[in-house]
Amino acid sequence: MLGLWSVWLGMSSLAAFSSPQFLRSYKYGKKKDVEAFDPRPYLTTVLNCLFWCYYGLPFVNPNSILVVTINGIGLFIELIYLIIFFYYAATKGRKRVATYFICELILFGALVAATMLAIPEHKMALNRPLRAVVVGVICDFFNVLMYGSPLFNVRDVIKTQSVKYMSFTLLVANFLNGCCWTSYALIGKVDYFILISNGLGAIFGAFQLIVYARYYKTTPKDEDLSGKTTNEVQLCTNV
Repeated sequence: MLGLWSVWLGMSSLAAFSSPQFLRSYKYGKKKDVEAFDPRPYLTTVLNCLFWCYYGLPFVNPNSILVVTINGIGLFIELIYLIIFFYYAATKGRKRVATYFICELILFGALVAATMLAIPEHKMALNRPLRAVVVGVICDFFNVLMYGSPLFNVRDVIKTQSVKYMSFTLLVANFLNGCCWTSYALIGKVDYFILISNGLGAIFGAFQLIVYARYYKTTPKDEDLSGKTTNEVQLCTNV
């Protein structure tokens, strides 16, 4: 059963990490121009993946190797996108990405150091290692933030009666990803940190798909439906 879920989680997470960014990166590579590409969603996803990788380590939350593996792959993919941006961006864009990235590493390093030094490995809380509880709360914060960020596009969709601000492939990938991780959290001993954030992610995803279905027919036929919006956040994702 766990082996089957490993396959599904890998597929859904890979889709969420790479859709629709792969095609955009290919386009930027051909044009040698990043246009209005906003790297902040990718930087946020990098930080999210880092925290989930840390959460899944044996000295934080034992028996979570799948969490580490999938988020490690996601981290690698997101870093490739950032490298593409860094390569083709102007000097100002490169400095901005470098600044954000360094700040993220400092934040991540500080929180890792704090949880490692201040919380003993064997101290328990809520029938779980206290270190896992603290790191799990941090991970949930970033996961819910990223799952919920595309909801800002819903306002534009309702206002314009057009779904050009939404990426259908990303909506589907995030919804399925949330469902798969929610199911995984219920296997064996319930992992409430994976369950809560991804359960909310599945609900957010379902709501966005309903909005997309509602306004798809009212979208002018000459509008681009590829979801070219700088507010789009790559989720989880993610766990």
